[in-house]
Amino acid sequence: MKREILVNVTPKETRVAILEDDLLVELLVDREEEERHVGDVYKGLVTAVLPGMQSAFIDIGMAKSGFLHVSDLAGGDYQGEEDDDDDGNSSRRQGRRGRGGRRGRGRKGYDGPVIQDQLKRGQEIIVQVTKEAISTKGPRLTGQVSLPGRFLVFMPGIDHVGVSRKIDDRAERARLRRLLHEVKPKEGGLIVRTVGEETNEAGFEREIRSLVDTWRKVCNKSGRVKAPSLLHQEAELTSGLIRDIFSEKVDRLVIDNRQLYTQVRRYLKKVSPDLVSRVQLYSDRIPLFDAMGIEPEIEVAFQRTVPLKSGGSIVIEATEALVSIDVNTGRYTGKKNPEATILKTNLDAAREIARQLRLRDIGGIIVCDFIDMELAANRKKVLQEFKSWLGRDRAKTKAFEVSELGLIEMTRQRRRPSLHQSATEVCEECDGSGSILQFGTMARKIERQLRRVGLEGKEKKILVEVHPAVALFLLEEEKDTFDRIKKHFGFEVQVRDDPLLRRDDFDLLAMPGRRPIKVDVG
Repeated sequence: MKREILVNVTPKETRVAILEDDLLVELLVDREEEERHVGDVYKGLVTAVLPGMQSAFIDIGMAKSGFLHVSDLAGGDYQGEEDDDDDGNSSRRQGRRGRGGRRGRGRKGYDGPVIQDQLKRGQEIIVQVTKEAISTKGPRLTGQVSLPGRFLVFMPGIDHVGVSRKIDDRAERARLRRLLHEVKPKEGGLIVRTVGEETNEAGFEREIRSLVDTWRKVCNKSGRVKAPSLLHQEAELTSGLIRDIFSEKVDRLVIDNRQLYTQVRRYLKKVSPDLVSRVQLYSDRIPLFDAMGIEPEIEVAFQRTVPLKSGGSIVIEATEALVSIDVNTGRYTGKKNPEATILKTNLDAAREIARQLRLRDIGGIIVCDFIDMELAANRKKVLQEFKSWLGRDRAKTKAFEVSELGLIEMTRQRRRPSLHQSATEVCEECDGSGSILQFGTMARKIERQLRRVGLEGKEKKILVEVHPAVALFLLEEEKDTFDRIKKHFGFEVQVRDDPLLRRDDFDLLAMPGRRPIKVDVG
């Protein structure tokens, strides 16, 4: 598989695109006004301990307090095989041993010490951000700090060594494990990252010294400052990406900024000299993303409907609880065999859904409504195709069997706001609902309110202030309505536009004096 990384740099924005076989699969955006916190280490202050949820809220100096579950508290030894993800964070797949030998099994199956025995309100604690604040939720925190290098992940205070599951050569895994036991520092444990395959002892030792030195600086700073305080900041987007995923599996790295190009080459000469030749400087007049033809694909990533090559489409709808994805055949109807037509569309959709999840960075619970198939063998083919393409994802995913309703339910690791969340804001017209009242519906709503006012019999003249588009509709289409109200209730109605009002809003004012009129309903 051909894999490329493109970096587009402007004064206020850096965009990183990852292409697989010339197809855009990931887009990361770093803007001047935005801050990234995943990987940052803080000295936090416990503001609340919740025994019922076995969790605590930690003030780390952000607008919202961070959330820390008891299973994410530091301490104890880690058992079993471990993995690293491509963002440089270790993943403890077998859980954590609590005090007294009890094993924590994540949030659902945790049976270690209770949180009220470990944390108290007002206590200071070192924590690391594992998930950005999203919507109304604060950042997710862990007390199990991990510091990523290019080849290793260093876990302070943990007596353990592990090898990434993505390194599947048994002999190489055994070699790496023996090597780790020889070089492991007393300060903590180590995990070999995927890119650390075939690294020698000298390379590991050099990186261990750097990571241990970083941790000592964190501890020293923690002793000097009061909570909440930032102790260590994760690398910037581009630097972290180069460290984490630029390896032998990437064919080339193209950068359109000479300063960043020079910095990357200097870094690679120290850690991976054999990759320097794969770094290219782009200096043509045509913008990099335009030249590679990926700007249109970025635009599609903000649309609800995504066309499929087969002629069908997928429709992506996000809600607070989950994301639903619907598959449609569209204009592709095949010739004679409906089941074959549906299978082709579903296979096409499986590939595109997996790509869009990565491109849009959609996380959480996702429900995919594929077109119903009669044959169990075909349902199995679609699921296998879907899982195969999900396997390319850097984020952790899990897809379940096709349900009785023909749905595929899945989860995808969410560590930051999606592309849509980070690049858009709530519509002032619809307040995020995605729809607004029709003109006729607004007219009837206003008429009902005027009739309620008329029943009270207090007003002689009423001013209705509405959005300009609604005002035009009322004046052109609803004059007879206001005439009937005047004849029945004896007061005059005047309509005036107010460009500051939303389409769905209106104000009733008693004239003269513009006194607001409020009528209780019910």
